[in-house]
Amino acid sequence: MTQERLWQVLDPSWGDPRALSALLCSSAAAVVLLKWLGRRQVQQKMHEARRSRDLALERMEKAARRFKQENPGTQTTHILSLTMVELAEKLKEGSLSPESVLYSYMDKALEVNREVNCLTDFIHGCEDQLQKLKKQKEKGLLYGIPISIKDHINCKGHISSGGMVKFLGQVKEEDSVIVQVLKHQGAIPFVKTNIPQTMINYDCSNLIFGQTLNPLNHQKSPGGSSGGEGALIAGGGSILGIGSDVAGSIRLPSSFCGLCGLKPTGNRISKQGVVSPLVGMQSVTPMLGPMARDVDSLALCMRALLCEEMFRLDPTVPPIPFDEEVYTSSNPLRIGYYEGDGYFQPSPSMKRAIQQTRKLLQDAGHTLVPFAPPKIDYMVDELFTRGIFSDGAAHLVDCFKGDIVDPNLKSQFNTYRLPALVKRILAFLLKPIYPRIARDLSALCGVGSAKNLWDQHGAVADNPEAVPPALWGDVLRLALLSLAASFPRLYTQVYRTEFIAKWRKLRLDVILCPALGPAFNHGYAGKLFAATSYTNLYNVLNFPAGVVPVSTVTRADEEELKHYQGHYRDPWDKRLKEAVEGAVGLPVAVQCVALPWQEELCLRFMKEVEMLAHNTKRNV
Repeated sequence: MTQERLWQVLDPSWGDPRALSALLCSSAAAVVLLKWLGRRQVQQKMHEARRSRDLALERMEKAARRFKQENPGTQTTHILSLTMVELAEKLKEGSLSPESVLYSYMDKALEVNREVNCLTDFIHGCEDQLQKLKKQKEKGLLYGIPISIKDHINCKGHISSGGMVKFLGQVKEEDSVIVQVLKHQGAIPFVKTNIPQTMINYDCSNLIFGQTLNPLNHQKSPGGSSGGEGALIAGGGSILGIGSDVAGSIRLPSSFCGLCGLKPTGNRISKQGVVSPLVGMQSVTPMLGPMARDVDSLALCMRALLCEEMFRLDPTVPPIPFDEEVYTSSNPLRIGYYEGDGYFQPSPSMKRAIQQTRKLLQDAGHTLVPFAPPKIDYMVDELFTRGIFSDGAAHLVDCFKGDIVDPNLKSQFNTYRLPALVKRILAFLLKPIYPRIARDLSALCGVGSAKNLWDQHGAVADNPEAVPPALWGDVLRLALLSLAASFPRLYTQVYRTEFIAKWRKLRLDVILCPALGPAFNHGYAGKLFAATSYTNLYNVLNFPAGVVPVSTVTRADEEELKHYQGHYRDPWDKRLKEAVEGAVGLPVAVQCVALPWQEELCLRFMKEVEMLAHNTKRNV
């Protein structure tokens, strides 16, 4: 039978096979053309966003240059050397002007940006705000303090890109609540800072604004997702920044860049007016919080934020002002500690940082008690990973429609977009060889049904630790409404109850534990998302947690790293070893944790650790 006859037998309506072949070829060509045009359109949007950023920074540079020319006697070096508390005092007493401080930091921020690429926008309204500030009679707690803001936190008249094309062009009509409160307290938000694409990554790169470098070592990542903040503050271009944290995104950049950072309890600070690719995800608690060079700066920021204006603008925030008595207390603490979480073996410098800090605390009169987080594998796989990706990562994958995946995110994205069946098959095949990776793949399948999601969320009602004691009566009604609306977070709640019971049994005040570090080499964060276990634990638990730098990587640490094998000896352990190599001289931090709503105690503990570590360095 001839080929032509075969075509007619199969379907006479098809006609001439040559015509069909031509039609198929033209259809394929049309598809390729449409994809090319779509990609060109995406690239054009990215180009326009970069051009807009460049023009904004040119405007910023002209303003800083003009001020410098008109005020040649400005003591820029002196201004930049002051701590935030010192700066606030001098601004309030009038020995420094808000103009001299703002333009000094603008100039320095531009210098840092040229080196590490950490800025996404200039908040040009800061100059108008400066003029209004000078006319006000009352001076807020942050009067005249320039502040940097993470890209996805809304500022009026600016975009919040999230590092994604889908959010470009959406100019915000009003400030987020946190920005409004900062302005109310006299602070001057002046720049927005870079983030990784989607922010579900702890590197700092996107195809719109590019890769941000660590100012302490350009071969290293600044961490993420608040990586632009980490790089800018560590480089000296900002004295205080506002970041966000859903798995460690404040604490990891702070650890990598040698800063102090605080992730508060989930609703201690308003989150209204923030862009997110995971809208609707409630299994793991995201949070906004401050990043700075010292703990007193964090405390001053929290003191300023926890005010009547915050509680008025967002009535869902419990009206609990900053407790000065707790922060300034000098009572000895009973401190739980652990050197490793059992999921990822700590790097040598992480372990040494805990050992040295534990000894310093003991010598200072505090009581140190060994502690081990319960069921850490279960927490990471079932509560964090399956929780944050309870939809099988479908929502996150959908965000990439009409976008191009950043190379640093491809490893994660390629895994997320696999069909659930493929993930399950791979998990089954890998289980005998690489059980940890197999469990992760299984967790990435999500919960599968609404019933399972409700079970995963767990019941919120029966835990008094979730609500500050002074507000139990006021919040009970809200808790019941919340229970009815999203019933319930049972598995997380059971784990939290077990964790708190263990905490209470040991009569602990706080916990000392590792912070992931030192800073990773570029390209590794996207291949080691599960290594956030040290930080994401406290997002799952919704405990306040902060990071304090206490040491630097030594040559002995680097030598010991050569023998690092990890708990599982799987590809993840090998990658972690490679990720932290070559870090001699870079900062090493520890993590300080308190129970929910006890930010002041967490900060007090951080301050104690900071003081002891500082005294040790000074005496060496």
